[in-house]
Amino acid sequence: MPKRPENGEKFYAPFVAKPRLSKKERQEAFWAEDWEEDEEDGEGDLRPRERKPARRPADRSSGQAIVNRCPAARRCSGCQMANLSYGETVRWKKAQVVGLLGKYGKVRPVIGMEDPFHYRYKVQTAFGYSRGRAVCGVWQSKEGKVVPVENCLLEWEGAAEIAAAVKRLLAQFGLSPWMEGRGGFLRHILIRRGYVSGEVMVVLVAGTPVFPSKHAFAEALVKACPGITTLLFSVNRGEKGLMLGEREEVLYGKGYIEDTLCGLTFRISPASFYQVNPVQTAALYTEALALCELKGDEKVLDAYCGVGTIGLIAAGQAGEVAGVETVEAAVKDARKNAERNGIRNIRFLCGDAGEALTAMTAEGEKPDLVILDPPRAGASREFIDGLRRALPEKVLYISCNPETQARDLLLLTAGKKYAVEAIQPVDMFPWTHHIENIVYLKRTAQEKGRPAPRRSEKAAQAAPQPKPKRHERPSRRSQFAGRKGKAFGHSGKNR
Repeated sequence: MPKRPENGEKFYAPFVAKPRLSKKERQEAFWAEDWEEDEEDGEGDLRPRERKPARRPADRSSGQAIVNRCPAARRCSGCQMANLSYGETVRWKKAQVVGLLGKYGKVRPVIGMEDPFHYRYKVQTAFGYSRGRAVCGVWQSKEGKVVPVENCLLEWEGAAEIAAAVKRLLAQFGLSPWMEGRGGFLRHILIRRGYVSGEVMVVLVAGTPVFPSKHAFAEALVKACPGITTLLFSVNRGEKGLMLGEREEVLYGKGYIEDTLCGLTFRISPASFYQVNPVQTAALYTEALALCELKGDEKVLDAYCGVGTIGLIAAGQAGEVAGVETVEAAVKDARKNAERNGIRNIRFLCGDAGEALTAMTAEGEKPDLVILDPPRAGASREFIDGLRRALPEKVLYISCNPETQARDLLLLTAGKKYAVEAIQPVDMFPWTHHIENIVYLKRTAQEKGRPAPRRSEKAAQAAPQPKPKRHERPSRRSQFAGRKGKAFGHSGKNR
C-alpha cells in the first residue's frame, strides 16, 4: 500500500483509471517508493536519454518532485492527476503504455517536460451561470455546466486576462451567456497563441447571429487586451459543448495567426488542427522523424495531416510528400504553409485518407513511408486495410490514444506483415491521464519480396465473379430438422 503523507495533509487516491497490470506491478510502476534514488541513478522514466538532456521534467538541483497546487483541481477535473507529483504521473502513464503495447516490444522512457505548467496555447473558456451569476471557466460535458476557474495552471497565463475582459464587456454591452432553451448570447471563446510569434487569436462563439454593436465590442476588447492580433465571430446554433460554427466573421486583424515550429512558419486558422503544446510538439516531431532515418529520396504520405506540420518538416528530409486531410480549411492553410516556407516537394489533398492511399496504390505511387496521426478514435478500417495492401516499407504511427493505437496495431501486425521497431511515449498533456505515443513499424522480411497489388477496386468489381454453388445454404426444412431428418413442430418435439 502507498504511504500516507506525514505532514498531516489529506490523502486522496488517484482519480484516474488503473493500469491493466497486476497489483504488484501497479505498485512498483506507479507508487515507486524509490523515486529519489531513481532520479539520482538515471534509471527512472523521467530522465530523458543522454542525447536529450534539456527535457528533464524535475528540478535535479533541489531534488524535489514537481507538485501541482491548483486549488480548483478537484471541482474542475481538467487535470485529473493533480493530487500526484509529476514523477508519479509520468510513471503511471508509462505503465498504461506498457500494459497496452508492451507485448510489441520495450517501451522507452517517457519524454517529459522541464516545466509542466501553462503549456496549453489553445484555450477554450466556456461562459454560463453558477448560482444565478454569470461565470466563465471550464465546461464539464458530463454534467453540462460551467465550473468557474479564474487561473488555470495548464493554460497560457494571458488567457485568463482575456476571458475576464470578455466577461466585463458582456455586462457593459448588455449581453449574457447562452443558455439552452432560454437564449442569450455567448457560448464560449477560443484563444490561440503562437509560442514563438506571440500572435493571439480570439474567437467569440455565440448561440445567435444577433451581435449588437459588434464593432464597438471588438474595439473595446482589443483596447483592454492589446496583445490580441485578430478577433473573429462565429455562430453555433445547435451543437452543445465547445464547438465552432460553420463560418467565422473577422472583426479585427487578418483572421489567422502564424507560429514557428522546427524552423518552419505555420498559418493557423480557428478550425485548423495544431498541437496545443508547442514545446512537446517540437520534441515529438524531432523524435518521430529521427526514428524513420530518412535518406532524402523517399515518397512519404502524411495521413490526417492537419495544417501539414509534420509533413512539411519531413519534406526537408524526403524526396516527395503528399498530405491528406478531410477539413478543407486545414488543407488551405497547409498549402499556404508550403508556399510560405518555399517547400515545393509536397502536395496536399482534401479527402479521406483511406481512399487516397487506395488510389495512390492503384496508380503505382506506393509510398515508402506512411505517417499517420489520427484523432482519438484511431485510424479508419479502410485506411488500415489499404495500408496492408500497399505495404510501405515504414509506418510511423503517432497517437494521442494508446487504446485505439493498440487496436490498430493488432490489425497491422496480423500475419506478421509489420514488426514494431520502437515505442516512444511523450508527455504532451501533463497532469492529465492523456499520453501521446509514437510507434515505428517496418515491413517484415517475408513481405519485402511480395509486390503490392495495383489493380483498382473498380477493376476488381468489373472482373467476372464465380457463380455461387446451388444449395449452398441449407433449406428451411433442414435448419429445423432433427438428427434423423424429422422436422420439429412449434412445440419443439418430433412429430
